[in-house]
Amino acid sequence: MFFLMENIHHPGKQDERDRLRPDHRDWVGSGGHGLCSVLIGSALWNDDGDAIGHWGVLEAATLADARTFAEGDPFYAQGVVADLKLTRLADGFQAQRISERMSPAIP
Repeated sequence: MFFLMENIHHPGKQDERDRLRPDHRDWVGSGGHGLCSVLIGSALWNDDGDAIGHWGVLEAATLADARTFAEGDPFYAQGVVADLKLTRLADGFQAQRISERMSPAIP
């Protein structure tokens, strides 16, 4: 199954986000140690060019696996994320159109 993950960050957490970014990237790159595959994602920015969150398209066996991945991200675990939303994508989602995954495919 595929999920859209949306995370909105608490205001004023830029220093914490910068400190945690290497750990966040390691978590994403490992798919949360195999919990899911991250197909694509990026930062979210406001009109002033300030980072306000991040999003990703996940492949996971269950919503519970996707949630465990999202909540295990250092940004979430260390209190940077104010709001987490996971939405299942349509069964016809064409994941193959994303040419390069950010983490290995799940078995």
